[in-house]
Amino acid sequence: MFEVILVPLDGSKRAEKILPTIQELASCMQAQVVLVQVIEPVLMPYDPQGYLPELDAERTEQRRLEATEYLVKTAETLRANGLNVLTRVEEGPVVESILAICTMEKPKLIALASHGRTGLARVFYGSVTDGVLHQCTCPLLVIRSA
Repeated sequence: MFEVILVPLDGSKRAEKILPTIQELASCMQAQVVLVQVIEPVLMPYDPQGYLPELDAERTEQRRLEATEYLVKTAETLRANGLNVLTRVEEGPVVESILAICTMEKPKLIALASHGRTGLARVFYGSVTDGVLHQCTCPLLVIRSA
């Protein structure tokens, strides 16, 4: 049923709350799990002389290395439990990057943990879950990670 399951992670313990559910589901379905982390480019601080901010390539690359290391470690844990796991690190806006990965990987399910923000916090910080929910074309499994 679910041959490929896409699991967006942000490196937080809250996001990892989806992993036990994925372990069970992927084992039962013999599904491939694609772990993904999206990093947003790091901008240098605004220059008071009026120049526009520039990308901080060194810090962005550091984030990419950290994300890669994190996903490799997480994948090893899942593989030790018999799962087929791929990892992907992408750079860009989070929701748009997840949707782009969906286009490439063609998952049958996206599974993620929601931070459960409501009210003004959701307005100010946005919601990755909400963005993916309203734009993706495949089923979405969401658990609340309170």
